[in-house]
Amino acid sequence: MSPPAPRPSRTPDDPRPRRTPPTAPPGRTPPGRTPPVPRPRLTPSVLAAVLTAVFAALLHALTPFPAAADAGAGAAPGGAPADWAARPGGGAGDRDARPYVYLEGTPGTALQDRLTVTNSGRAPLTVRLRGDGRAGAWARFAEDTVTVPPRTRAEVPLALTVPPAAMPGDASGELVATGRGAEVRVPVRVRIGGPTLAALTVEDVEVAGGAIRYALVNRGNALLRPRLAVRVEGVFGTLLDRPERPLPLELAPGRRVERTEPWPDAPALDAVTVRLRVAAEGGARDEAEASETYVPVAPAAGGGLLLGGLAALASRAYRKRRTGRGAPRPPEPPEPPEAGAPPGTGASHRGPDPDHRPLAQAGARP
Repeated sequence: MSPPAPRPSRTPDDPRPRRTPPTAPPGRTPPGRTPPVPRPRLTPSVLAAVLTAVFAALLHALTPFPAAADAGAGAAPGGAPADWAARPGGGAGDRDARPYVYLEGTPGTALQDRLTVTNSGRAPLTVRLRGDGRAGAWARFAEDTVTVPPRTRAEVPLALTVPPAAMPGDASGELVATGRGAEVRVPVRVRIGGPTLAALTVEDVEVAGGAIRYALVNRGNALLRPRLAVRVEGVFGTLLDRPERPLPLELAPGRRVERTEPWPDAPALDAVTVRLRVAAEGGARDEAEASETYVPVAPAAGGGLLLGGLAALASRAYRKRRTGRGAPRPPEPPEPPEAGAPPGTGASHRGPDPDHRPLAQAGARP
């Protein structure tokens, strides 16, 4: 089958009329073409709605979330913020609220203050009040259980009596309010008048491997913030020298704290002396030391085995030497006299040996 003949191309000067494709009526798509998609028009109302949504999203992103709990407010189970709070009384608002209860007095005096309980919920609130800690145990409330109506607050009077035997200095504690499954703790600070004594001791110093253990005890009546310096001397010089630095703790009067000072570069073989110096405000100072000998485990065991082996070999050689000597020989019996010899002419009655002659005879002339 032969291929179809090519159609002659149309020249510009062709007199034949040109054929135009059929056109569709208005509003209809020509056959064989996809209808155009209509473009949405941005009307003023649509533009306003879009701008409003964008502005609301930005405002929500820039607005800070409320804190999970206020400085004096407790948190309900599950981490949700509570709808009530307890704080020291006397302030007109949150800005005037005290961070803790602070009182001053001498031993035997009764100090007065108030605790404010605020109920911001829609139901009545019942809380139980008590004291905790050294100074908190001295506090007594006018009522141990208080019911606060909705949207109101209550001022609860309290009296804190300093014991007559209390030592001058600082005492701390807490006032605890419990309600609706939450607990609020308000700090209490009491300054007891009288002479202040700052006394600090370092005790029970010991060296164990790569650590130095010790205990700090506040022997005075003032709150102390101790500082520590460490120095270790070996046989050939200083092994460790740490200058005085503050420790991250506060020692209340009578408190004892056990601590550990790391020493990762402890020697393998040396005899060391560890010295600890502690100091605190008010002139409190103390010093203690401990000694330790470091011996490698493997060489020590090998030396012990070597000494034991040498001792065993020496004992065996000594026993062999004693056995080789044998028992002492008995004395030989005297020789019998010869036949025909006169009595007394035996071996025991021989004449004088010329080698054993007296010196005078040996040196005399013949």
